Amino acid sequence: MAKQKKSPRPKAETPKGFRDYFGAEVTHRTEMLAKIAAVYHRYGFDALESSGVETVQALGKFLPDVDRPNEGVFAWQEDADSDKPGDWLALRYDLTAPLARVYAQHQNDLPKPYRRFAMGPVWRNEKPGPGRFRQFYQCDADTVGASSVAADAEICAMLADCLEEVGIERGDYIVRVNNRKVLDGMMEWVGLLDLADPSQNADRRGIAMRAIDKLDRLGFKGVQELMMDGRTDASGDHTMGAELDFVQATWINGVLGAKGQDNSETISSLRKLMVKSERGHEGVDELEMIAELLAAQGYGPDRIVIDPSVVRGLGYYTGPVFEAELTFEIKDEKGRTRNFGSVAGGGRYDDLVKRFTGQEVPATGVSIGVDRLLAALDAKGRLDKTADGPVVVTVMDKARMADYQKMVAELREAGIRAEVYLGNPKNFGNQLKYADKRGSPVAVIEGGDEHEKGVIQIKDLILGAKMAEGATLEEYKELPSQYEVPRDQLVAKVRAILDSQS
Repeated sequence: MAKQKKSPRPKAETPKGFRDYFGAEVTHRTEMLAKIAAVYHRYGFDALESSGVETVQALGKFLPDVDRPNEGVFAWQEDADSDKPGDWLALRYDLTAPLARVYAQHQNDLPKPYRRFAMGPVWRNEKPGPGRFRQFYQCDADTVGASSVAADAEICAMLADCLEEVGIERGDYIVRVNNRKVLDGMMEWVGLLDLADPSQNADRRGIAMRAIDKLDRLGFKGVQELMMDGRTDASGDHTMGAELDFVQATWINGVLGAKGQDNSETISSLRKLMVKSERGHEGVDELEMIAELLAAQGYGPDRIVIDPSVVRGLGYYTGPVFEAELTFEIKDEKGRTRNFGSVAGGGRYDDLVKRFTGQEVPATGVSIGVDRLLAALDAKGRLDKTADGPVVVTVMDKARMADYQKMVAELREAGIRAEVYLGNPKNFGNQLKYADKRGSPVAVIEGGDEHEKGVIQIKDLILGAKMAEGATLEEYKELPSQYEVPRDQLVAKVRAILDSQS
């Protein structure tokens, strides 16, 4: 009889494009989400937790840059091998498409406008790269059913407040605002957009828009090259241009450079440039209203600025668009200095719900990249990399486990994070090594002698570690790191040590 082949052991490795999060990382993210949620709630938005799975049909064409709706997502078909296969399902790609489905499904029960915020993981079946994962967190807030640009202005103000709430200082960020209609006006003026037939020159228009989006990196000269015959970079690679003439390309650069000393100056310049485009003029009017509403609330161009170079997914947005950029410099993986860049973005999208209802429903919203924000705070040195470990009650006598559990219960009741050592207590040194690995601030020790005398030993592990790094004998005597106290003073002494460490 042939020997049965053993199944190979599975590899203990994270799937490509995914990662695991431990201790302090999870804590930091949880704290950040709570702070952002508090701002959203303060602005009157209600929480919504929708399904992590949607039908591919519901996600539809709003998946960026794909022709087939099941590209870019993790999708599967129910009962695929049966005679009657079911729906195609997918992990949600973002939190906005599910909102459109929820609103269309429950609109009769929801207030109008409907203001909701949502937080959670999203999944994208795309090629991973450095800092780019297939699962990441988004933190969204949207208003559905409000056509007034007051809703867009409110989102911008709320975004600024969120950044400051999580620890991004004023001066380290800017919220940049533009309008899809202004960008359309630009394309209309240079002959790349016919509003009656937007399909004409779509490819050339895409080249022009991508060029505008690279202004920060390439500068006006590089953008002008891409507007005309194209650009050859330092490596010799050539990028095809939008084939505009010199006058047209120069005019576009004039619009991109229209940002003045303040928002009113920028709007005045844009109004003169958009004189030939009714759609562009309408976009400038909306930007002016947004700037006025923000100024009335105290949000000036030091925090929120009108910027005609902002480009976001133009197949998606229909009016104002905005982006939060962190302006401080960091070192990249190659040691080069660069700005940190964008951490949030959004805009008005009035066509999304229409896919379900057949009727246009105005909507505007923002999505904050939580992982990007955490990376930014880390780059600024504002994240504590060490987790706050628990107080560890050591076990000197297995027969008295009930006594140790009583100690830990008293600590927990006092609001102190604590645990009993549950490994093999035979080697006391291993218990202290465990406490050290957990980042524990305090260890509680009660052997047989201490139990008989009604006392306990409390060891300040943080101070002890500092003393071990090079304290003199005099310092050691002056600052003892281990204390003997009566058993009934357990909580008070641990609390005192924790307070001295903070």
